Amino acid sequence: MKQHDSTPLTDYIEYPADEMLARSEQFYLDIKRRHSIRSFSDRPVDQVIIENCIKAAGTAPSGANHQPWHFTAIHSHEVKQQVREQAEQHERGFYSGRAGEEWLEALKPLGTDSNKPYLEHAPWLIAVFSQKKGGVNAEDKNTNYYVHESVGIATGFLINALHNAGLVTLTHTPKPMHFLSKICDRPEDERPYMLIIAGYPAADASVPEHAQTKKTLAQIASFL
Repeated sequence: MKQHDSTPLTDYIEYPADEMLARSEQFYLDIKRRHSIRSFSDRPVDQVIIENCIKAAGTAPSGANHQPWHFTAIHSHEVKQQVREQAEQHERGFYSGRAGEEWLEALKPLGTDSNKPYLEHAPWLIAVFSQKKGGVNAEDKNTNYYVHESVGIATGFLINALHNAGLVTLTHTPKPMHFLSKICDRPEDERPYMLIIAGYPAADASVPEHAQTKKTLAQIASFL
């Protein structure tokens, strides 16, 4: 068997069985409080908090450990205005018929439309990009593997980290999203993956009843 460089696992913590059960239950109860919010306060959020959450996202597993992602954290009001203008332009086409009747019907219980004021109002937008080429080192230009899966996992880490820090979030995927590459000055071999809106909820923030309906364990899991 081919040898590879490695270091001993020293940071694993094994908990007693009863503590494992308690921790798993507590995490579930905590993550249940995460909701997609569309009404944000303009209350500022320290950049260091966002940096820590992005660092947490960067620990996600990835194909060949190439870490094929880039996060552009947008705080500038001018840049947020640009994002909103471009996103709403595409969203107007989406909601005026491009999405198709079935998709629009599925969105009705959530009350969404082409107006996206939170893109300008929230303190932070985090644009997530996927990278076709790269590697562990900044100068690497190797083929990246399982890019979509890897970036999806990292984005999940990011959302959880932001929630754990005490912020609310919204995932936003305007179609098409290529305008984000230009606004964020990203290279051609990267593709916009998702836009995460992060901040504090507005005083009038609410959660659609439809969004609170979650499938049961029996519906989402099998145990063999």
